[in-house]
Amino acid sequence: MQGVGASKREQAVLPENLSSQPLELVVAPEQSGWRLDVFLAGHFPAYSRVHLRRVITAGGVTIDRSQSGKPAYRLHPGQRVVVVLPAIPRQAPQPEAIPLEILYEDDWLAVINKPPRMVVHPARGHWSGTLASALQHHFGGGLSTAGGPTRPGIVHRLDRDTSGAILVAKHDLAHGLLGSQFQTRAIRKEYFALVAGALDRDRDLIDLPIGVHPQQREKMAIRRDDTQSRPAQTFYEVIERFDGYMALRVRPKTGRTHQIRVHLNHIGCPVLCDRHYGGRSQITRGEIRRQPDNDEVLLDRQALHAWRLAFLHPATQKPMEVEAPLPADIGGVLQELRRYRAIVG
Repeated sequence: MQGVGASKREQAVLPENLSSQPLELVVAPEQSGWRLDVFLAGHFPAYSRVHLRRVITAGGVTIDRSQSGKPAYRLHPGQRVVVVLPAIPRQAPQPEAIPLEILYEDDWLAVINKPPRMVVHPARGHWSGTLASALQHHFGGGLSTAGGPTRPGIVHRLDRDTSGAILVAKHDLAHGLLGSQFQTRAIRKEYFALVAGALDRDRDLIDLPIGVHPQQREKMAIRRDDTQSRPAQTFYEVIERFDGYMALRVRPKTGRTHQIRVHLNHIGCPVLCDRHYGGRSQITRGEIRRQPDNDEVLLDRQALHAWRLAFLHPATQKPMEVEAPLPADIGGVLQELRRYRAIVG
């Protein structure tokens, strides 16, 4: 099925192996104002947002059977969205005997302390050594399938160089209930961050929209006037101040790509060792101690750690909070800052 008005160029990139039957969805009142790509992502979690955008722009989606959909189109209650989805030919990740630190586990879910430099699920350039492969080895078939074959049990994700707590669903019912909490922002995520610079207030809410960087497509940026940007809110609180550095507690209220890193960099306090947004990839012991000849590297990845997850247990609805202890690399920098960069007075 082709979308009305789709150009020949757009039609040419429509994915192959489309399903034989169009799928029709009706926009509910509570979904009023949702972007089309967000709406579809909520209904089809096995497909990535990028994949769904390609289907939309290629003419695979129509609205009220008369107009071609666009990813940023805002929906209205009662509208009928018709979509023809491509098949997903990808295979499940191969199990790999990678050690896992399990912070909590029961018959419904598990919380894993993801180490830095581990990609969550297979992607271009990262087909092995992923969290998905480690989960396949540890849990076998005892994981949800709602996220598709490449994301067994995975309800959300963390950046490759961000460590910390990540939630895993044991079956599809748990996945759906936990996913709903993410959609309604009922799950509270708290991060620990070491940043460069100083702020004149102890806590604040950063409320700035985020969109794709205009020149560097792999990065995000503050885009106030871009119709494709999305609202983003990040609350931060200063835990400790040092000479030239700070330790922050950060709570993202939305879940945009690279949100914390983009927001903190925008206010002049980039995450330490954030090569994309902070302009540097490592810090040495000599920099902290003010010893120019000491070039021992203390940290060579972004100092961002998913510290705590608070949510309602999908079976009991009782509040839960799981904490991931600080990893050794970030903890080591923190100790050096306390010893050599403490503010006296």
